[in-house]
Amino acid sequence: MNYKKVGRYAILGILFFLPVTFLLFLYPATHNYTPLDIVNESILDLKGFSSKDEEVVVLEDHITVLSFLGTTPMERLTAASNLKELVYDKFKGFKKFQVVLVAPRGSEADAEKLRKEVSLYEDLRFLHIVYGSPELIEVVFNSLKHSESLDSTLASDNVFIIDKDLNQRGRIDDRTDNEVEKNAKIYGLNSYDCIEVATIKNKMSEDLRILFTEYRQKRKGEFNSDTRRVEEITVDDEKN
Repeated sequence: MNYKKVGRYAILGILFFLPVTFLLFLYPATHNYTPLDIVNESILDLKGFSSKDEEVVVLEDHITVLSFLGTTPMERLTAASNLKELVYDKFKGFKKFQVVLVAPRGSEADAEKLRKEVSLYEDLRFLHIVYGSPELIEVVFNSLKHSESLDSTLASDNVFIIDKDLNQRGRIDDRTDNEVEKNAKIYGLNSYDCIEVATIKNKMSEDLRILFTEYRQKRKGEFNSDTRRVEEITVDDEKN
């Protein structure tokens, strides 16, 4: 028997079937992923807000990352830059995706300066800045589920994911595998700190990817909402 020939065919067989086997393991995972939780419903839309070019900016029917700049937008430059580079640049090609920055009226000059700082002459068609009264900003913010309130300038480093149906998305259970094994108390993730690069890269980007997958499956008629974690975990869902 020609053992060299047999060995050669065995190696070729392994090289051929190994990738196929790997893909077969991946295939069911693409259909049985866990959708991104709805952590709050009925988020208020941006009625009463205006934009520089009088463009009508709304949350409904969009997948939105919502941010609050406050009266001194340039002080949020680090957070805005992280948001642009790690989120906007990654997802701007997806249909109906937008980033909306909220600022009080009177801060237009500072907000536009911020926009120029983060743009680097790139396409920011899907990044909008809207302006409203302090009272209106507070009302919209308070319709969100949050762990930290706006600061004295009406700003926050935390940003929020809003889906097309004005639901706030996040994680009902944000425990690590190690915390789950130790039966640690359940805690959620309702917003994403833009100063924490790891949070944006590892959590927010992944959560947006999952949300886009959900809408793609809905278009194809393949989405099954029964797998949603919100139905599997009982927690106090009152706003903080």
